[in-house]
Amino acid sequence: MSTAELHTLTGAYALHALPDSERHEFERHLDDCEACAQEVRELSATAARLGLAVSVQPPHELRARVLREITAVRQESPAHARGSSGRDERSGRTGRWSAYALAACVAAAAAFGGIAVWQNQVAQDARHEADRAQRQSEQLAQVLSAPDARTSSGELAGGARGTVVVSQSRDRAVFLASGMARPPGGKVYQLWFNDSGTMRSAGLMNPSATDGAVLLDGPVDGASGMGITVEPAGGSERPTSDPVALMDFPA
Repeated sequence: MSTAELHTLTGAYALHALPDSERHEFERHLDDCEACAQEVRELSATAARLGLAVSVQPPHELRARVLREITAVRQESPAHARGSSGRDERSGRTGRWSAYALAACVAAAAAFGGIAVWQNQVAQDARHEADRAQRQSEQLAQVLSAPDARTSSGELAGGARGTVVVSQSRDRAVFLASGMARPPGGKVYQLWFNDSGTMRSAGLMNPSATDGAVLLDGPVDGASGMGITVEPAGGSERPTSDPVALMDFPA
């Protein structure tokens, strides 16, 4: 295997996707190539965090909790329901308490029915979000491990570091961030493809994450590089601020 070919194996090595023969040869290459060693360290750190992308907070089991608490509520004793006028008053109050209990049961049944519908919707939303995150993680891994993946790294503002990985065969790109400052309140980092000076939106970064991998939204489609700007929450159609970073795609 030529040196040029070995340079393309950083992503596959970081994801443990190389056969033993190529892995051994690439590890010998790492001893003499600091650039590949640096890329492997960065990609390995990012790959270790990719599992977080599919982690989903399970829906709160409200119905089960409410039922448990109901069983723990102390009920009034029969003596409290008795009056001083004798059996008729007790019978009347018993009837009224029975009616109240029946109404409460009907209301509770209706409420639990609504809770069940709500919980089902929450569960469906969680499943859809998990499926979306799973697909994105798979696409991330495909780009990082593509045989023709090329990487380019650089320093960003505030001492952060960014790495962009581009696969022409996949026509996709991944941005790997390390140590980025969180955007101001109500703002978000937006990624852009640089199409010969025209910026095309490539998606948003998670405003609460300062490290991680982002699959750029859309095909590379001949873009020469990428940029990052700070935009209002939800993003913008066109950049509204000076770029935080501009990076050329690897040749």
